[in-house]
Amino acid sequence: MTKANLDLSIVIVNWNTRDMLRDCLASVFAGLGALEAEVFVVDNGSTDGSPEMLGAEFPQVVTIANRDNRGFAAANNQALFQATGRHLMLLNTDTLVHGAVLPDAVAFLDANPRVGVMGPRVLNRDGSVQASATAYPSLGRLVGQTLGLNRIAALDGYRMSGWDRQSQRSVEVISGCAMLVRRAAMVRVGLLDAGFFFYGEETDWCRRFADAGWEVVFAPVGEITHFGGGSVRNLNHRRDVMLTEGTVRLHRKHGGLMSGLACYGLLAVFNASRAILWSAVSLTRRPGAAARARHFLAVCADFGRAWPRGVRA
Repeated sequence: MTKANLDLSIVIVNWNTRDMLRDCLASVFAGLGALEAEVFVVDNGSTDGSPEMLGAEFPQVVTIANRDNRGFAAANNQALFQATGRHLMLLNTDTLVHGAVLPDAVAFLDANPRVGVMGPRVLNRDGSVQASATAYPSLGRLVGQTLGLNRIAALDGYRMSGWDRQSQRSVEVISGCAMLVRRAAMVRVGLLDAGFFFYGEETDWCRRFADAGWEVVFAPVGEITHFGGGSVRNLNHRRDVMLTEGTVRLHRKHGGLMSGLACYGLLAVFNASRAILWSAVSLTRRPGAAARARHFLAVCADFGRAWPRGVRA
């Protein structure tokens, strides 16, 4: 099989997660089976010795070393542009691949030619099922989140927490922590929108695939553990600011200025209400309440940064 006909190209973006990256890559190479595959690691200016570890322990990996952190979407695009597989996979560094999930996912895509994007079953650290396949964060669903309705499984239309992910289902969003994409579909839809720095890029991509007529599907073909936290552990409240910026950017891009403003306002109310709530609870000296209050107060203080700039329609 020539390189142009590889089964799978796996793209991993790394930023200062050397030890997680090592474990992730070891599980990937152990789980490829008979697949003809290539693995890319795009390093976003890590200072923890990640590039040196890659050169010493995984010379078979195609490493792209950036001098600075270009963000998740832009870094993935660097490798996706070079990748040659029939199918492509975005995989986080804080994941472990189990069993035959990679060959089984490729077989699923081969057997379902209208599927442009698919995601396998993703588990949390404790083995519980992660909400890696969700609905689009519409304004209505954001209202439900602000009101706390998402805590009731039957009313959680966004994360679909009442679904055990044991059955195949068409969905609106597959998490970028473990996402497989058909090359033929990507050629038509295009690469990730690099305007999204860290959050929202996979949601935007899935919507663009669906708009182009491709199916976005969750399929329980195997399991991948996603520990979470990875590159954002040191971001503190900035993680929520970037999450907000990505969500507002989605609404500006796909719904226009008024939709963006409505989203921005809803998320401002969400964070302000949580800051007030946890500040009040902290007066009872409940463990952890003061830290939560400080977190949401810091998000509110930086909320001006959550308004996206340079949105492309």
